Amino acid sequence: MAIAEMSKLNLAAMNYDRDCILNALQRTRAAEIKLHYDAENTDAMAADTENLRDYLDKTEGALSLLVSEADAYNKENKVKSDDLKDGFDVSYTQFTAAKDMRAEMDSLVNTINGLNLRKKELLSELNKTVKLKEEALIYSAVDSPLEDFTDTRRVKIKLGTVPLPLADNFSAACAAAPLIQCEMLGSDAENALFIFVAHKSVSDTAEGILQESGFVPCPFSGSRSGKEVYDDILCLEEKIRADLKENSEKMYSLAPRVRGMKIYCDYLGFELEKANLSDKLRCTQKTFLLEAYVPKEAQDSVREELSSATNAVYFEFSEPAEDEIPPTLLKNNAAVKNFEAITNMYSPVSYREFDPNTVMALFYSVFLGFIMADVGYGLLMFVIGGFIYLRSKRDTGLKRLSGVFAIGGIFAVVWGLLFNSFFGMQPPFMPTLLPDPQKEMWTVMGIKIPAVLIISLLLGMVQLCAGYLCKAVQCWRRNHIADGIFDGLVWSVFTVGVALAVVGLVDQFKAPKLITYIGGITAGASLLCAMLTAGRKEKLLGKFTKGFGAAYGVINFASDILSYARLYGLMLSGAVIAQIVSRYAVDFITGGNAMLIILGAVLMIVGHGFNLAIGLLGAYIHDARLQYVEFYGRFFEGEGELFSPLGSDFKYVNLNIK
Repeated sequence: MAIAEMSKLNLAAMNYDRDCILNALQRTRAAEIKLHYDAENTDAMAADTENLRDYLDKTEGALSLLVSEADAYNKENKVKSDDLKDGFDVSYTQFTAAKDMRAEMDSLVNTINGLNLRKKELLSELNKTVKLKEEALIYSAVDSPLEDFTDTRRVKIKLGTVPLPLADNFSAACAAAPLIQCEMLGSDAENALFIFVAHKSVSDTAEGILQESGFVPCPFSGSRSGKEVYDDILCLEEKIRADLKENSEKMYSLAPRVRGMKIYCDYLGFELEKANLSDKLRCTQKTFLLEAYVPKEAQDSVREELSSATNAVYFEFSEPAEDEIPPTLLKNNAAVKNFEAITNMYSPVSYREFDPNTVMALFYSVFLGFIMADVGYGLLMFVIGGFIYLRSKRDTGLKRLSGVFAIGGIFAVVWGLLFNSFFGMQPPFMPTLLPDPQKEMWTVMGIKIPAVLIISLLLGMVQLCAGYLCKAVQCWRRNHIADGIFDGLVWSVFTVGVALAVVGLVDQFKAPKLITYIGGITAGASLLCAMLTAGRKEKLLGKFTKGFGAAYGVINFASDILSYARLYGLMLSGAVIAQIVSRYAVDFITGGNAMLIILGAVLMIVGHGFNLAIGLLGAYIHDARLQYVEFYGRFFEGEGELFSPLGSDFKYVNLNIK
């Protein structure tokens, strides 16, 4: 539960050593370059990042095409391959060797883009051919050359189609008109194929009949028959599809080179990162200046790398100035690290404040477990979350979220044992140590209140008390002793007093009345102390208004406690759904009918799976809200920036420096 202490690195070196200096700092994974002050007789370094960015975008575009095509090929052919996965380990030697891969990668990018362009052309040809095939299908019944259906000197002859609903009307119109005949050769689902013959002396009548019937002339001509035209189109389609398959296989044959492309893209990303640092560095005609934040524990490794990189370098470490806010590097154990992401969604911890993640992780897990409060659900959370966590090699958001749910699953099992709940059922061999959330009521001053609601509010008071203690610790770390006592410790005592008073008022606790009096006196005395000391830094009227504000803050305090009622509401809804699902599922399974047994098993799996998913979603959101508003509202400042050392963030690979 600590934030790593930072020192400031000040460095001066020759311009021609800039790249090797930055590479040395990257190998340490311990230097975040900061904006250098505007030193006298220096200028900002110039760098052309636009071309490098465009080149990286082009290379990544080709990589994305290759991965997409190879992934589609694998799925279509049911092939399993690890070539396309991110997060593979790369040695530093492999990584730096990527600088010599430009010619190879440029050729590969051109090949990929060429294959992709050819694929687009083939797909366009295929679409046209398929449409042409659909048009030619109805003419495949014509065995005579299509050129036979052309006008003679005295007769108009046409081969074409009429919409099927109008075919009978078309035949009737032709039969009724003099010197006009038609014959239907076939039909499909939409059109009828006709030969239309008319003497040219009745051309106007013929044209009228053709127009009214929606007659469409045959789009094909020449010495081939309709069947030959259709067969030729089928051959063309087959050839295009074969070319597409060949194109896909050529693209897939490049899949083994995906890893090399990913290494190269991450290398280009690092080169771009170094180029973007030009805005933060200062330079003279021959030298450049650099400032960076380095964890104190990493000073020796930074010193060693810089000294071995070049002899023409001067550097020193110093303490950050009081008005500087260095980046935050959290030093928590593996379990608490998972919960850092929850805090960071709100705001990263500031470098100069108390790191609350350990305390928050405990309360978050307790509340998450309380909301789920079921042995079966807890075991699923622990097993599934733990499996995903252990299988994930990269430190991703999904991995940390899985860790949170796995730890929360342990607490869900504990609460489930206390409430005697296993997938919403109460096994008779397990004791029930806590009240039934759905039925049991406790009495407070003659008023019946759900027992678990009171437990939820008491849990909230415990967290609020911890929040005030965190406030005190934060003040004492800054040597603000009085602030820690009056703004933190006094209010934590007030919270304890309120909690004792509530415990004494609940009949079922059977606590001595003295507990209520002690709690009330403690709360009243601490509130009076808070009112009298709230304006200690103010003058005259300010002392009174600050004291009144402290008293008014009791209303907000009560509102915050009531916010913890959401723990009860979420837990109750999940418990009711789990009970209903299990009750019906068990009834079906014990019904003796094979179909009912299957239905009961499906209901058990789907119902509890849905309830678990919805419950976790609600628990995750509302639990986080309690941390952000009620807990962090007591002391948390935030507005920090996480430590991001040079060359530590890669999209595709895990770089092993050692």
